[in-house]
Amino acid sequence: MNIIMLMIPMALLLGAGFLYSFFWANSKGQFDDLETPAHRMLLDENERTEREHIK
Repeated sequence: MNIIMLMIPMALLLGAGFLYSFFWANSKGQFDDLETPAHRMLLDENERTEREHIK
């Protein structure tokens, strides 16, 4: 019974930490563009540098 009194607050703190980190990452824009990194690996190195100079 004593271990439950320790584990429940620890689980709540861990869950609150994960929620805080998710909302922090969301507010910093970590989940804004999910498609570009997947397509970037398919481009040739020369195409990548040309497109970056255009921006």
